[in-house]
Amino acid sequence: MKFFVTVQGSQADYDAMSGRPSPGSPAWSPDELQAMFGFMTEINNELITSGEFIDAQGFAEPAKARFVSALPGNEPVVTDRPYADSDPQIAGYWLLECASLERVTEIAARITQCPVPAGSTAYPVVIRPVGEGPE
Repeated sequence: MKFFVTVQGSQADYDAMSGRPSPGSPAWSPDELQAMFGFMTEINNELITSGEFIDAQGFAEPAKARFVSALPGNEPVVTDRPYADSDPQIAGYWLLECASLERVTEIAARITQCPVPAGSTAYPVVIRPVGEGPE
């Protein structure tokens, strides 16, 4: 079964990684950033070795997001920076092929152990089965 596993973060969290803290998003030290990236690399390598890894990516900060929308018959409307700085958004994902929901839940539980600075907002790891269509 394929699963889409996501982690979340806000613009404030990305700012904190760049040395601009705010409540709930303390500044990250270079060592803390290195620990986080090392943790993610370790998980990815384990998933590659187990054969469960399909893809994984981290996203650019929400401030670089753009919405494009339109009603039928209207010109598209473009909105840059559509998110409030505190709104949690998808920060990155894994696309995994796992034997069961239980197995991908084990992986998600491990992801929740990623090191972050003390006082950081805790976000859930979200698991979404990749469906084959309506049952």
